[in-house]
Amino acid sequence: LLPRFKRFKVVGIFRLDMYEYDVGHVLIHLDDAAKLYQYGAQVSGVRLKLADMDRAPRVAEEIGAQLGPDYRARDWTREHGAWFRALRLEKTIMFIILLLIVAVAMFNVISTLVVAVNEKRADIAILRTLGASPRSILGIFMVQGSLIGVGGTLIGTVVGVLLALNVPEVVRFLEWLFNTRFLSPEVYFISEVPTDLQWADVGWISGVSLVLAFVSTIYPAWRASQVQPAEALRYE
Repeated sequence: LLPRFKRFKVVGIFRLDMYEYDVGHVLIHLDDAAKLYQYGAQVSGVRLKLADMDRAPRVAEEIGAQLGPDYRARDWTREHGAWFRALRLEKTIMFIILLLIVAVAMFNVISTLVVAVNEKRADIAILRTLGASPRSILGIFMVQGSLIGVGGTLIGTVVGVLLALNVPEVVRFLEWLFNTRFLSPEVYFISEVPTDLQWADVGWISGVSLVLAFVSTIYPAWRASQVQPAEALRYE
């Protein structure tokens, strides 16, 4: 087979920030493509654009079932199936890592309150001798732990949202700082990190963090409420 040659006039240059397409793809008129590949009036394929890109696999499956075995329908998730499976696996791993980080944060809150209870045993005993009930002591330490959780959640949410809204700038700064390239276009399909901040995700993650922070205060607060005044003041 001999290669076909045809001279075209370049009228513009496009960039998708995807190395595979930016380096090796050109867009030409359909009539010129038909002449170049000697298709004549035949059509080699039809491309559909959906309003909801997540419905592409199901729509492609329905179209393939209606057209029969002589035709095939492919969606954007099958063009680079291995790549998307790798992304799905990476997303699962990141979820597990973040879950472990949240667990560590919970243990930090618990350990901080336990240390505070041990350091304030004498003060707790004095409050008990002055008439404070175990329930009031329980409430004091639960409020303290909840305030720590609320403060940490607010700070983490604000910092996380700011970073998510400025990921390209942060990546460029880190690349300049360390004199490296995190997403080399010769290696990866993308050369930049796109961001899409989902406020619903921000809301439920913040809510779960607050609930976990509140739950982590229960055990230290219960220990504080069980302090016996006579035993705590014995060596004071």
